[in-house]
Amino acid sequence: MVEFSGAAGDGRPPGAEGDVEVLVVGAGITGIYQCYRAREAGFSVAVLEAGEGVGGTWYWNRYPGARFDSESYTYGYLFSRELFEEWEWQEHFSAQPEIERYLNHVVDRFDLRRHIRFGARVTAAEYHEPSGTWCVAVDGGSQLRARYLVAATGVLSVPHVPDVPGRGGFRGEQYHTGRWPRTPVDLAGKRVAVVGTGSSGVQIVPAIVGEVAELTVYQRTAHWCTPLNNAPITPDEQARLRAEFESIRRTLDTSPHGFLHRAHDRATFDDDPEERRAFYEKMWNSPGFMKLTSNYTDLLFDPEANAQWCGFIAEKIRGIVHDPVTAEKLIPKDHRYGEHRPPFATGYYEAFNEPHVTLVDVRETPIVRMTATGIETTAGVREHDVVIWATGFDFGTGALARMGIRGRGGVPLVEHWADGPRTYLGVQTAGFPNLFFPGGPHAAAGNNPRYNGDQVDFVTDLLVYARDHGFGVVEVDAAAEEEWTAMIDRNAARPPSFGAASYYFGANIPGKPRRYLLNAAGRPKLHAMIAEIVANDFRPFRFAPAPAGTGADATA
Repeated sequence: MVEFSGAAGDGRPPGAEGDVEVLVVGAGITGIYQCYRAREAGFSVAVLEAGEGVGGTWYWNRYPGARFDSESYTYGYLFSRELFEEWEWQEHFSAQPEIERYLNHVVDRFDLRRHIRFGARVTAAEYHEPSGTWCVAVDGGSQLRARYLVAATGVLSVPHVPDVPGRGGFRGEQYHTGRWPRTPVDLAGKRVAVVGTGSSGVQIVPAIVGEVAELTVYQRTAHWCTPLNNAPITPDEQARLRAEFESIRRTLDTSPHGFLHRAHDRATFDDDPEERRAFYEKMWNSPGFMKLTSNYTDLLFDPEANAQWCGFIAEKIRGIVHDPVTAEKLIPKDHRYGEHRPPFATGYYEAFNEPHVTLVDVRETPIVRMTATGIETTAGVREHDVVIWATGFDFGTGALARMGIRGRGGVPLVEHWADGPRTYLGVQTAGFPNLFFPGGPHAAAGNNPRYNGDQVDFVTDLLVYARDHGFGVVEVDAAAEEEWTAMIDRNAARPPSFGAASYYFGANIPGKPRRYLLNAAGRPKLHAMIAEIVANDFRPFRFAPAPAGTGADATA
């Protein structure tokens, strides 16, 4: 079994001496679980992680205000009751430092750290047909060969910074929320710009507003932001969570969206206006995603029902933000609720009542360039000491497209996906045997670890089936891939999928194909397909024995 010391420069296998059955790329939520499942299933396993610690998204996104918007105890792992009971989350929506501590605890609790090599960014991965293995190159020159390659690189791992002219000449400090430094960033008394008002933007603005001398928020798209309504978890709640573990696990393992939230039993116009307003107040004061999952049943299907909820939120914004001009800029005019991922925050709208905070609408006054000392829009130049890019990620395919993956015949993955991703179950693509990517494109919207965990379980079961039947090569049938991808595209045009201007279609990345990157049919479709596939001996997959003489010690 391959073991790494966990420290860069220590215990690294030279050349191809570190052959392994399952090689996982990424030590985030999905990669850690895949490492655990593969090891428990009896495979030799190793993990390559570009960062210097575990956590993936929760390692890199350590900006002020970064926290869950799914309840902590629904986001964590459910494979161990002992783990669930011994880790007491302090808040219903925990902040990044606690999340990172939790993931380090998991890695050490289950003795996984010795399988992880940190500071190991994959630069190339090529399928070697004569041996039926993957040859993986790591930044720095070392190589590793694996029977199976699992790219648990996630959908939010490649930060996107707009190509603003002059950005390289800015003499102040620049940071992206998705690559926030591990060392503290001193913003006290500085003129700070935050560019972007998605989930990270609405979290960081209220977190730093009391520290900076000036805060300018550059907004391209206003979002339907609602309160997170976070709170500490009381001792009584901790005891209830421990006592109800089995019930919680059953619900989360089967829930369409991966939350504990109960669906509402009424449509919008089943209630009269007074009843509807009282219900909306209840939703406004509810935690996190309940505003989607427990709202009226027709919220995402009936435009008029959606308009009622949007009108309520707009009224709230106007009541919170003192300046009516600023309030109107903060109210979305180009999409309904749920067509973009709705952010949840604490004190975001209130921040714009502070005299040192300014909102700049870059649709009204577009950014022209960066100067040495600030940002120039068509309205003039604003001086900044620090620019924070809260501009999101190359969602879904960003990391996979940068790994230098080549399949049969040396075909690059980026070429196979030139018109957008083509997958089966969101875990494999034809022409790339023994490559899997749970938690990648065509995953479902909802509480990500729950859906990603379903995919990890399926991949592990598939590999066990292959091993138990004497196979060493697993590849999905191209017809099955075509059918699944067509289903994705069909459902992308139907509610309640996100709007085509969303980054879920790649719309935030210039030149990226506009294809839906989630699975609008959701978790129920995945569960139904998995059950059918398992019952039919994994029929959509093609199996073949490993080429002769290509065991774990074979030379690629």
